[in-house]
Amino acid sequence: MKFKGYVRPNGEVGVRNHLLIIPTVVCASTVAERIASCVEGAISLANQHGCCQIGADLVLTENVLIGLGKNPNVGAVLVVSLECGGVSAERVVDEIAKTGKPVEYVGIQKSGGSLKAIEKGTRLASKMAQDLAKLDREEVDISNLILSVECGGSDTTSGLASNPVAGYVMDKIIDLGGTGIFSETAEVIGAEHILAKRAVSKEIGERLISVVRRTEEKAKTMGVDMRGGQPTPGNIEGGISTIEEKSLGAIYKGGTKPLQGVLEYGEKPQGKGLYFMDTPGQDIESITGMTAGGSQVVIFTTGRGTPTGSPIAPVIKITGNPETYRNMEDNIDFNCGTIIEGTETIEEAGERLFKLLIEVINGSLTKAEALKHREFGMFKLISTF
Repeated sequence: MKFKGYVRPNGEVGVRNHLLIIPTVVCASTVAERIASCVEGAISLANQHGCCQIGADLVLTENVLIGLGKNPNVGAVLVVSLECGGVSAERVVDEIAKTGKPVEYVGIQKSGGSLKAIEKGTRLASKMAQDLAKLDREEVDISNLILSVECGGSDTTSGLASNPVAGYVMDKIIDLGGTGIFSETAEVIGAEHILAKRAVSKEIGERLISVVRRTEEKAKTMGVDMRGGQPTPGNIEGGISTIEEKSLGAIYKGGTKPLQGVLEYGEKPQGKGLYFMDTPGQDIESITGMTAGGSQVVIFTTGRGTPTGSPIAPVIKITGNPETYRNMEDNIDFNCGTIIEGTETIEEAGERLFKLLIEVINGSLTKAEALKHREFGMFKLISTF
């Protein structure tokens, strides 16, 4: 099966053609945003990190910024740095440049302050935007796609309808030779043994169990035992009583295929098939991790409703709750509440969602894109000092 995308110099394929402005540190975020506001098609990341980080925490932030710049939906990158933060702007530039895409750099201090940096950055970004506009979509095989799935603002319909429908589409993409990522480690608690049985090796199954245990142990250091409880008030109001109950519904979004590997936050899959990524349960941080891992499109299931989008990947919002769809139709792309109402099967809704996915990767805007929902957040391992 084919779709039309933007073929990058390294052979990867984007479903969008963004010019990404990456501030390496929070102190550079305003300058990056001002540059983006001056250039058509440019998008800046609202990076809140990059300063006073150490060790693995600093490395993680640096690697996620690099991964986002490498994402095939990004056609060109401008890196903006204050030049005294912890993240190495030079490494960010060098690593992204290995993809062959255009990468430029602006240092605020060496430029002589914000105004001069904005002027320099705008000139560089303007030229890259003009060059990107000359690129055309080319027909490529759908096996180039990395689909990620997310669930948030869940209710009882999520596990019964929208997550199984997302899982149906995930299975179909993998059957066509593509790759899938699902995540949210906290929302695997209580169901990890079920997923581990789907691992292609004993080692991968044990690694899944290990990352779930790591999440639980971290919570216990703060005096919280996650089992038997439910940390999200909205989920409780939506009829979900415990984290285990939510997990048993949440894992359906990953479909039924064998688990090929367990990824660290922001890590890229090294093969085809289904992967699990160790991310927090927060929707925005989770989506950021999967797009840093190369995902070009996101299916996001929600029972109670959410407007969440992404700076670089189209987010297809779906719900299994017909009342939520009627209430938030401006934000939600797809209603599979038909399953709850008994007028459609999971398979029938899955085929409809797959058709919508094909339209989106060929260029149709999601509602989050049309409304410019570009929520962004990165996971941090430790607090700043």
